[in-house]
Amino acid sequence: MRHLKILFENNQEWVASKIGKEPDYFTRRSLAQDPFYLWIGCSDSRVPANEIVGLEPGELFVHRNVANLFPHTDFNCLSVLEYAIDLIKIKHVIVCGHYGCGGVKAAMEDHHLGLVDNWLRNIRDVYARHREELDAMMDQKKRYNRLVELNVLQQVLNVCHTTIVQGAWERKQPLSVHGWVYDMESGKLKDLDCCLSSIDHVEKIYRINLSK
Repeated sequence: MRHLKILFENNQEWVASKIGKEPDYFTRRSLAQDPFYLWIGCSDSRVPANEIVGLEPGELFVHRNVANLFPHTDFNCLSVLEYAIDLIKIKHVIVCGHYGCGGVKAAMEDHHLGLVDNWLRNIRDVYARHREELDAMMDQKKRYNRLVELNVLQQVLNVCHTTIVQGAWERKQPLSVHGWVYDMESGKLKDLDCCLSSIDHVEKIYRINLSK
């Protein structure tokens, strides 16, 4: 515990700064959360979701994992998505990757890392689908950054292929799914011009007739 003392000291300073500006800051936020957004991002410690978009606790529902993936078989991802959409009634899902992502970089290489190799197989699949475009890029950094973007775009589609999102659209619940990238070198977000807000934006093979 002695080694973690600095974290408790930081916490006390943080609490004092918040209460100093707003005496009932924690009391009000402890009553309920009412976020409009679900953030699906990377676990990288350099990508603090709330800070990047300037939101306070209670304003952003967050799910993070290595390389911001949304595999259709991951019940953790699916549970977070269902809770956010069906119970909290969030209106926007934001899939946000980041340039310099270690997970994406590892997926472009062939060395063994351990269990995470199986997780990163999802990114290798993205690379395989876009091999012609990526292999044509001689600049390794540009190829790396492009795979970051392509991975985000694929995860947006994965989110929209779920019965959870399609069920919300079937109920006419307002819901949009966005793809963004965070540039750690500038601190700025990049909109990938990817916003899906209805079943019409989903390929027919992935549409599920929920009325049957």
